[in-house]
Amino acid sequence: MSKCNTSRRHILAGFAVSAALPVLAACGVSQAQAKNFPVKLTNAQWRKKLTAAEYRVLREAATERPFSSPLDNEKRRGTFVCAGCGNQLYSSLTKFDSKSGWPSFYAAVDKSAVATTTDYKIGYPRTEVHCANCGGHLGHIFSDGPKPTGKRHCINGVAMDFKPA
Repeated sequence: MSKCNTSRRHILAGFAVSAALPVLAACGVSQAQAKNFPVKLTNAQWRKKLTAAEYRVLREAATERPFSSPLDNEKRRGTFVCAGCGNQLYSSLTKFDSKSGWPSFYAAVDKSAVATTTDYKIGYPRTEVHCANCGGHLGHIFSDGPKPTGKRHCINGVAMDFKPA
């Protein structure tokens, strides 16, 4: 009898999780778009301004292939800016090699440079990072970075441009 109750409980829990995932996913899809960002363009204007790859990442929250961005190996001093609007995002002084295949930083250039939302797109919560100026999707923030913050801003290289010092 206890086996039956346990099985029934597992089945019901599985149904509950399955039913909840689409709701959770919907919660994370449009939070950035709902915010009031200073730079506002129509989808047509963004498509005209950005390359196809930039549009997919910045406006559709896609992820570029790991190790595909030249910015992952960028070692010069300078500033990484949003490819969509030119907002200063990250200093080369906070860049580190996370060996993840994406440019990684332990902090943004300042607290107002980026905005975050909770992303449930893969079924569990992650911290999604956006340009605070245009709302463009940059990547995600994880808690496995170096000191002093312990954070790893894992950023799509195609979402940024590099301005040498």
